[in-house]
Amino acid sequence: MMGDIVSTDSLILYIKKVFHNSSDLYVEEMEWQNGPAVICYFTTMTEGAEVNRQLELIRKRAADGLADWGKTAISSVHAFSVSMLTHSISSGFVAVIFPETNLLLQIMMPKFTVRSPNEPENEHVIRGPHEGFVEGFDANMSLIRKRLAIPDLVVHSLRIGNDTQTLVNYIYIDSIADENVVADVKRRLENIKSNKVISTGQIEDYLEDSVWSPFPQFLNTERPDRVVANLLEGKIAIFSNNSPTALIAPVNFFSFYESPDDYNARVLVGSFYRILRILSFVTAIFLPAFYIAVIGFHSEIIPLELGKQVKLAVNAIPYRPIYEALILELFIELIRESAIRLPTPIGQTIGIVGGLVIGNAIVDAGLVSNFMVIVVAMTAISSFVIPSWEMNMTIRIIRFPFMLAASLFGFFGIAIGTLVLFIHLMNVSSLKQPYFTPIVPFDPSKFKDAFFRSPYVRLKKQQKTFTHGANKEGGGR
Repeated sequence: MMGDIVSTDSLILYIKKVFHNSSDLYVEEMEWQNGPAVICYFTTMTEGAEVNRQLELIRKRAADGLADWGKTAISSVHAFSVSMLTHSISSGFVAVIFPETNLLLQIMMPKFTVRSPNEPENEHVIRGPHEGFVEGFDANMSLIRKRLAIPDLVVHSLRIGNDTQTLVNYIYIDSIADENVVADVKRRLENIKSNKVISTGQIEDYLEDSVWSPFPQFLNTERPDRVVANLLEGKIAIFSNNSPTALIAPVNFFSFYESPDDYNARVLVGSFYRILRILSFVTAIFLPAFYIAVIGFHSEIIPLELGKQVKLAVNAIPYRPIYEALILELFIELIRESAIRLPTPIGQTIGIVGGLVIGNAIVDAGLVSNFMVIVVAMTAISSFVIPSWEMNMTIRIIRFPFMLAASLFGFFGIAIGTLVLFIHLMNVSSLKQPYFTPIVPFDPSKFKDAFFRSPYVRLKKQQKTFTHGANKEGGGR
C-alpha cells in the first residue's frame, strides 16, 4: 500500500526520491475528470509525443469514470504497493497514479529498438531458415509459434533477481515433455536466490547439475528452428528477456555435434559430417598428446624415413615437446581471443599476421619444430568443426591435461586420462538425465540419431531420449 501518501505533491516528491531525481524521469501532476493524478515514466524508455496522444485518447474514452479508464489501459491495479509502482515505471510503463483512490493505471508505450531477426553469427547453415532470435521474448515466441502452431505449446513466466527482476520464460510441449523434468526446471528457477541475474549464462550456472564439469549441460542456440526441433523431442527451452539465446535441456553429449544442416541434407551426407565432427573431437583432444607421447616415449613406432626427419627437427629444439606444444597452443589461444574481441576487419588481420608471419618467425627462430606446427594447426582446425561454441571451449580446456599426462607417462598417461574422461562423462547429467546416453546407459535403438543420422522414416518411430512414452518427430537441430 502507498500508506500515508495521499496528495499529489507528496507522491511526486516520493517518486523523485526513489529514483534519485534521475534526469530521464518525467513526473508531473495532471487534472483528470474525477480528481488529480500523477503521471510518471522514463523518457528514455517511452516516446513522449505518443504518451500525450494516448493519454488524451484515454481521457476522451473514459467519460464513465475511473473504472472505464482502467479498461483502456494495459492494466489497472487497486491498492498497489510501492514495489509494484517502481517496477512498473522501471519496466517502461507509463504510470498514472491516483493517490486519493490508490489506483494505478499501467500503460505500455515502449520506445525499445528491436533488431531484425538475422541469422546468428555463430550458427550459420547452408540450407534452411536464415533467421535468429532477438533480444525481445515476444518476437522470439512469435518465431516459434509460427513454426509450431499447436495448442499444447506452453509458456510459463517468472521473475528472478531481487534487483534486476529479470523475466524468464520456459516453454515446452505439454503432451510430449516429461512432467517431472518440467517440475524440476520450475523448482530450480524458483530457487535462484540472487540480487542480480542478467544473462542466460548466469541462469545456466544456477541450473546445471555439475557446475565444476567442463562439459556444457545446456545447449545454447539462437535459431528458432533448432528450438522447435528440440521441443518436439520433449525438451524444454528457457529464455531470458533481453537475451537472444535459448537454453535447451535435457541434452546429451552428442547433441552438441548436431547441426541443422544434418537434417536438411541427404542421409549419407548428413551422417558423414556428423561422424566427421565426432572424429574431430577425438583429434582435437588426443592429437597433441599423441605426438608428445610418441616423441618422448614411443619413437620406435614412427616409420624409419619419417623418423629421421622428425628426429632432426626435434633435436634442433632446446626443450621438451611439451613446452613446444604449450607455447604454440597458448599462442593459438591468444590469436583466437584477440580475433574475437577486436572488430571484424582487424580480427581477420590479426589471424593472418599471427598465423603466418609470427608463426613462421617462431619456426625460423628454432623455438618450435615444423612438425609441432602441423600438429597444432590440425588440432585447431578440428576444434573449429564443432558446431557448439560451448563444446569447442571444453575441448580447448581438456586438451591440456592430456598433453601433460602424455609428457609424464606416454601412452599410459593418455590411457589413464581417457579412462578418467569416460568416468566423468558417465557421471555427468543434464537435469538428472544421463549425459552419455546412448553409450551409458547403453541403448542401441538410440544410435539412430547419435553417431549418424538415420532416414526420417526410422527417426519418426524412435522413442525420445529424455522423455517417457512419446515419439520423436524429427526436425532440424
